[in-house]
Amino acid sequence: MEQPEPHCESCTSGDNGRVVDTRHARRLEYITIGWNLVEAGVAVGAGIAAGSVALVGFGVDTLIEILSSLILLWRLLSVHYDERREQIALKLVGVSFLLLAVYVACEAASNLLFKKAPEASLAGIVLAVLAMLVMPLLARAKRRVAGRLNSSALKSDSRQSSICAYLAAILLGGLALNTVFHWWWADPVAAIIMVPIIVKEGLVALRGEVCADCH
Repeated sequence: MEQPEPHCESCTSGDNGRVVDTRHARRLEYITIGWNLVEAGVAVGAGIAAGSVALVGFGVDTLIEILSSLILLWRLLSVHYDERREQIALKLVGVSFLLLAVYVACEAASNLLFKKAPEASLAGIVLAVLAMLVMPLLARAKRRVAGRLNSSALKSDSRQSSICAYLAAILLGGLALNTVFHWWWADPVAAIIMVPIIVKEGLVALRGEVCADCH
């Protein structure tokens, strides 16, 4: 008489854990998209009202981050680990990094060339401060769930959230330095310094390299 196969409780719990983590990752991406839509709308609207090129640029940058989140949502449609889907998502996130780098570089170069100082805007200042508070929290939460899901694509997307916080800090710092010291060039110079970092992240993702702390 054949004996029934033992039930693998650890496998079941592992599968259930992955389902829970995947749902959590999706919620984080929905929150990111929702926040970024509000951020883009406020930044572009306040930027046009105040005549602030820096604020409008911040809003456009946010739209590129939404692209990254949409890519991750596509990746997270599959609960199970799918190497092909993971690699495609990782490369597409890499492309979004490079688009971001090109935009930041062109915007900063234009501001330097035409000596465009970041114009002060109360809405812009509040938005930058909120972005500096919210985006690092989202980035940290994404990194944690990326480790549990072994997802390099989600790990790279978390860096997009971190970069948003850095760019918000650059925007705020540029406004402060221009107001106090009249250093109109501080904002674009800081942005240009960020470009190699963004490019590096994009190239790593395009090569499909798996992050060491995602295992």
